Amino acid sequence: MTRRPPLRIGNASGFYGDRFDALREMLTGGPLDVLTGDYLAELTMLILGRDRLKNPDHGYAKTFLRQLEEGLGLAHERGVRIVTNAGGLNPAGLADAVRALAAKVGVPVTVAHVEGDDLMPYAGSEGALTANAYLGGAGITACLRAGADVVITGRVTDAALVSGPAAWWFDWAPDDYDRLAGAVVAGHVLECGTQATGGNYAFFTAHDVRRPGFPLAEIHEDGSSLITKHPGTGGAVTAGTVTAQLLYETQGARYLGPDVTARLDTLRLTGDGPDRVRISGVLGEAPPPTLKVGVTRIGGWRNEVVFVLTGLDIEAKAALVRAQLSEALDGVADATWTLARTDHEDAPTEETASALLRLVVRDASPERVGRGLTSAAVELALASYPGFHVTAPPGAAQPYGVFSSAVVPASSVPHTAVLADGTHLPVPGAAARGLSPTPPLPGSTDMRLRRVGAPPQTPSGLRPEPRASNAGEAEICLAETPAPPAFEERGLGRSPHAAEPQIGTAGRGGVGDEPPAGHTTRAPLGALAGARSGDKGGDANIGVWVGTDAAWEWLHRTLTVELLQRLLPEARDLPVTRHALPNLRALNFTISRILGDGVASGHRFDPQAKALGEWLRARHLDIPTDLLSTPEGTGP
Repeated sequence: MTRRPPLRIGNASGFYGDRFDALREMLTGGPLDVLTGDYLAELTMLILGRDRLKNPDHGYAKTFLRQLEEGLGLAHERGVRIVTNAGGLNPAGLADAVRALAAKVGVPVTVAHVEGDDLMPYAGSEGALTANAYLGGAGITACLRAGADVVITGRVTDAALVSGPAAWWFDWAPDDYDRLAGAVVAGHVLECGTQATGGNYAFFTAHDVRRPGFPLAEIHEDGSSLITKHPGTGGAVTAGTVTAQLLYETQGARYLGPDVTARLDTLRLTGDGPDRVRISGVLGEAPPPTLKVGVTRIGGWRNEVVFVLTGLDIEAKAALVRAQLSEALDGVADATWTLARTDHEDAPTEETASALLRLVVRDASPERVGRGLTSAAVELALASYPGFHVTAPPGAAQPYGVFSSAVVPASSVPHTAVLADGTHLPVPGAAARGLSPTPPLPGSTDMRLRRVGAPPQTPSGLRPEPRASNAGEAEICLAETPAPPAFEERGLGRSPHAAEPQIGTAGRGGVGDEPPAGHTTRAPLGALAGARSGDKGGDANIGVWVGTDAAWEWLHRTLTVELLQRLLPEARDLPVTRHALPNLRALNFTISRILGDGVASGHRFDPQAKALGEWLRARHLDIPTDLLSTPEGTGP
């Protein structure tokens, strides 16, 4: 049997709004077999949902179409297949638009799409703006096997954009778990574009990251991969940049997906030359029998005013404003004040002598948080603290979104590959394929999933995703049932490095053994460790890694849940979970509920927790001096 050559698969988009020229750059920068584009995120689904309300024919990433005006011909000339989730809430509509574009520019391509993720037609989505299941890569595989040149999807897992083409290229079976897991890990590295090549990287000063190139992977038949980028492009691919992305928005040793559960504690990274990092050893397990569902809603109305406080008596000035507006805030559902002490003593400029007092208000009524309230703040201009001014004039109330996640039986979701000739190919779930799925994580609530207007079905369906899987607060519950303790680890069996979670809340969370006596230096954690953070619904994760075994021994012993909560006081009263990934010399923390109802709710100063890891790196603690004196300890 002839072995297939490696699949060269690239990425040209990490979010809706990423570098416009990336698709052309990736098609012209070097050889590829498949080019992917990831356009969807929790906030994007809310944006597309509002777009669909205005025009039912919309709901997809329109930027992708403009990129294809040039890119479609380039891809056809070079024999590159294109796979993207730019279909958003309307993959069929985008597929039709791509066909029309192809006819207009005279490029003969076959376009297929994947559907079935949209659960809005089903009971359980009442009051939602969007409700979408995270599908796997099997529908993409089916489209490519049928000869599609372009595959448009709606909500699939980000990694499915890579694992689906890999399964097609190598003709993997649905239970080739280790191979699928390797492709999923490669897909996770690629999905955020230049975050794998030096973007948002803790040690960015070690590389030229003014214009990082987009990443690509060479995936081998055994599931191993080599992460790289086109020659001559900016940025860097190192063990550090790949580690940072592997830790991004993941939780624990098991990376659950619709097609496979990838074991992140089994993978190994090795250098393979400049800008080439090999990923091997990934083990896979059966997927859970459920799919994650992301639900967005309009949560209410919000507004904000930012007061500038300059010079002396900052605290007294802030107290005066709060007192003067207390009556105007009566009856408002939620009013939050934060004072950012950006001021400096004896400052050389007025800006550096100023602090910012921020008022954020939320309510179900736009009138209660509209211009009447913000105007009341501005009316204090001549009657409040000396130097009164605000950063912007008063504005109207704006709607804010709420994201929650739930789970639904995979067998209940009509995952379908729609071919160019209109043929609909059902994609069976794990149970329907005769596989033995990994038991689901503990759940607490259950809801029946049925098409609106149809009689109830037997399978129970949409239910809030368990907190252990990084859920938001699902609001679509019917009946509660007792749940086993969250974060319970099942037997691992095959892994030589079982990652044991450490769980804590305020005042709890184990502290490791006391460090050995020796010389230490008070320094920021970032002098030794890298970090990357991000959001999942209302939760945030922070991945922290180091570059040497000695530094890992210290990090694993020292950075406990309790210490993290001391370093990040915002997490002090919140549940925090720690997972160790020894092969990466990394710890991964999940801070539950720190982001409230998710990014669209604007719950905190950094609503997506993108800089939470950098805050942690800037915090000071006692670090062994010999570790700081070892340059490779940072592993850039």
